[in-house]
Amino acid sequence: MKHLLTVTAVIEAGVGLALLVVPSVVIQLLLGAEISGAAVSLGRVAGTALLALGVACWLARSDVQSCAARGVVAAMLLYNFGAVVILGAAGISSQTVSIALGLAVVLHAAMAVWCVTSLLAARRPGTPH
Repeated sequence: MKHLLTVTAVIEAGVGLALLVVPSVVIQLLLGAEISGAAVSLGRVAGTALLALGVACWLARSDVQSCAARGVVAAMLLYNFGAVVILGAAGISSQTVSIALGLAVVLHAAMAVWCVTSLLAARRPGTPH
């Protein structure tokens, strides 16, 4: 679980910082759409949320045996599953699908599977976390 939390922290904090600094660029890469006005502010709020998730994962990686660390992984499972559904639907409904969007969907699906396997392993006695 420590590796999962470390990798998640780096990815989410990185994307969160990118959304905070250049939300229009991130949205353009993912969805091929321009944003302006209130959407820029919402992008920055999403960036703040991802940065917060990254910090939570980074701090939880030191104590993978705790219920709190498992709670963070469970929350990341929900987030990754939601991202697959939302980004996947955006890709399906879009005329053009960017490579970045496809990679994001695959990455979130892989991270969701990693979360599930980590949570299942944490439930088995004697299994290293």
